[in-house]
Amino acid sequence: MTTNLRKFLSLTTALVMTSSAVAYAEPSAELIEAAKKEGMLTTIALPHDWCGYGEVIAAFKAKYPEITVNELNPDAGSADEVEAIKANKDNKGPQAPDVVDVGLAFGPQMKAEGLLQPYKVSTWDEIPDNIKDAEGYWYGDYYGVMSFLVNKDLVENTPKDWADLLKPEYAGQVALAGDPRASNQAILGVLAAGMATGAAAGKDAGEAGLNYFAEMNKAGNFVPVIGKSGTLAQGATPIVVMWDYNALAARDTLAGNPPVEVVVPDKGVLAGVYVQGISAYAPHPNAAKLWMEHLYSDEGQLGWLKGYCHPARFNAMVKAGKVPQDLLDALPPAESYEKAYFPTLEEVDANKAAVTAGWDSVVGANVQ
Repeated sequence: MTTNLRKFLSLTTALVMTSSAVAYAEPSAELIEAAKKEGMLTTIALPHDWCGYGEVIAAFKAKYPEITVNELNPDAGSADEVEAIKANKDNKGPQAPDVVDVGLAFGPQMKAEGLLQPYKVSTWDEIPDNIKDAEGYWYGDYYGVMSFLVNKDLVENTPKDWADLLKPEYAGQVALAGDPRASNQAILGVLAAGMATGAAAGKDAGEAGLNYFAEMNKAGNFVPVIGKSGTLAQGATPIVVMWDYNALAARDTLAGNPPVEVVVPDKGVLAGVYVQGISAYAPHPNAAKLWMEHLYSDEGQLGWLKGYCHPARFNAMVKAGKVPQDLLDALPPAESYEKAYFPTLEEVDANKAAVTAGWDSVVGANVQ
């Protein structure tokens, strides 16, 4: 077994080992009633085509029609979510987020800054220990791997690896799916590129990734535009580096217009975990807790799986026979994930520091 595969399996081993001690309780009647009295839940940075969120949100609305879901800035990045909580500490109005969904590195940062409040969902034991805060301030919800989304109308030869993206034939074609100074997805895209050069995950790979994108930018291959399915379809960003679940969802949305290909690169196969948390200043704390119960319920977890994400409770749910075969069949081949590397929190933090601090000076491309 390879080291990377061992790391991949270690993330979810805890799930299988703790499945016998799972709490299956539904949210309490008291919590549901308190949430209904609050009457609103304010989310932020949840695009409906991200990880199946459209269906997950719709299911919450159907289950609790008394609670209005107020969706702020769907296209915001993790750093924007942090700033939104800071900016609205004393605001109990509709611009104050109740909950956040951020990259792994942002969870401990927000806890340290006093921006989160603890809460443990009823299925807490099925969330692997290495992707949750022991005190319940933040907790992993889903993960995917970095991939390339390719517009086949404009890109004749599909790139198979990071090194390919530096070739002259991809001039003016490659974009990140976010601003690498603020977007967790883009920050980890730089880490993956650095790892593909052979650099160790963390500061070294972050710096190697910056040098890689500096070379790409100098060659004229990098496009300083935030890449999405729309910019890809329009031809502004024919190749976008993004999470596999976003790429697969875009493939479905585009439905052949244009035809696209989703590629998990041969090297630098980086797995990324996103975490949930409740704002310490949440205007609707009970609605926020009920939202978390929904996300970590069987229904919520399967909603993410339908959106091509691997939910935190994936292994335990498979073992319990709770995952329909058609959902398993819709995922990319398992071989694509065998090289997946799950960076430690320390590696994620070190990479984030290197990338956010060095992008302007090393790469010099103002992504917007």
